[in-house]
Amino acid sequence: MSQKAAFFDIDGTLTSANVWRGLMDYFAVRGERRLTHLAFLLMHYPLALLRPVGLIREATFRRLWGGHLPWYFRGYDATQMEALAHWVAYDYTARVTRLNILELLRGHLAAGDVVVLVTGAPAEIGRKIGALWGVEHVIGSPAEMRLGRYTGRLAGPPCIDDQKAIYVRQYCGERGLDIDFSGSHAYADSYSDLGLFHLAGHPVAVYPDRQLAEHAARYGWRIIQGD
Repeated sequence: MSQKAAFFDIDGTLTSANVWRGLMDYFAVRGERRLTHLAFLLMHYPLALLRPVGLIREATFRRLWGGHLPWYFRGYDATQMEALAHWVAYDYTARVTRLNILELLRGHLAAGDVVVLVTGAPAEIGRKIGALWGVEHVIGSPAEMRLGRYTGRLAGPPCIDDQKAIYVRQYCGERGLDIDFSGSHAYADSYSDLGLFHLAGHPVAVYPDRQLAEHAARYGWRIIQGD
């Protein structure tokens, strides 16, 4: 029998700040990976300035940003990654959680829906955040490991934009989850999440950016905006 699901983006939806900031803060408070951070900023901040004038596509910028986040934990083993993910979840994400959206998530859990977090963050961090909120199913960007160490690269495309919907269908298929997508909900904050929204019969724009707010209003989607 098909089950209803609720798909939740994390950054900007369940949290008021981005998870990647927590990853960076983990190393900043320890005074570690300073050269990595400098290289990341030198690579991405100039690109960020090119976005408003259309010299780089938003999708390209986001793909590069997400693809380079594993630089920060290059060389880590599973134990080190566990400590990093725990800190990002319990010391950072817990402080920036939007409690009103978390209550919606808990409502879906209580109703017996399959709740799935879908995040661009590395999957290991996403799963630890899922544990914080009592969510079993988490889909994130796949970080590459070789010989027990993280390589600093992804093992596949980052879980952003249209790739989110691809990963959702793949995840559900591999686990034998028979999802009634037409009866399911999707919660996200960005126009770039249209792929995720179009999976579900009940899209909900949460603290939406301008493009998403206009799109949601045009199609009569539910909008959650303001505290």
